[in-house]
Amino acid sequence: MIQVINRAFDILEFIAREPDKPKVLGEISQALNLNPGTCSNIIKTMMNRKYIEKAEFKKGYILGSAAYNLTGNEGYRKGLIDVSRSDMELLTSEINENSELSVLQNDLRLVLLRVKSDHDVQARTASEKRAYDTAAGRIMLAYLGDSELEAFVQKFGLPKADEWSEAKSLSSFFVELSKIREIGYAIQISVNQIVGLAVPLFKDEKIIACLGMYMPTYRYDMLGHERILQSIIKTGKSINEKLNLI
Repeated sequence: MIQVINRAFDILEFIAREPDKPKVLGEISQALNLNPGTCSNIIKTMMNRKYIEKAEFKKGYILGSAAYNLTGNEGYRKGLIDVSRSDMELLTSEINENSELSVLQNDLRLVLLRVKSDHDVQARTASEKRAYDTAAGRIMLAYLGDSELEAFVQKFGLPKADEWSEAKSLSSFFVELSKIREIGYAIQISVNQIVGLAVPLFKDEKIIACLGMYMPTYRYDMLGHERILQSIIKTGKSINEKLNLI
């Protein structure tokens, strides 16, 4: 019997008993009779594997995306999903293009919820993708604080040329983020001719997620930039109002 594996499962099961209630380190170590240092090291490893993550608005730890992905359970950040779903369904119905709810996890844009159009030709995006290489990732980075951005760049480096050619240097990176903040949305056209647009979602004036739409360039041109932009801005505003009533 490998003790550290048992302890990892004990921690996972303990957090999973009340998945919506964050557990602080002291509570976990005391409940499982673990040395706090040992408990902390195991949690760090499980966070790296995305089975555990830090709670957004409170101190403590909750289940991460990998824990939910084992069963295909969309309960990951369920409150955010529940608040956003109806507005996203209306947006997709209006524009007939895929809409996505995404969060920033480490250096990745992680999709929590997709509402798909009925087009035969679909714009496909990976559930996880480097934040630099997506409109969604860029809009969420744009609204981080200066210290958070500095820590992000220190940990994950600057964008590569094929991820974001306009932001390869530190100075140009901050200039590009400033441009995004000024206009209030991010847009990206991929090498595969997929257009992505994204607007920020806030809770208590803190960026927590974003709303995005993705479509082939030919349908984007047919619909028109202004129509799509106004629809996604309107939907983002509606979701933001609901988030701040929670």
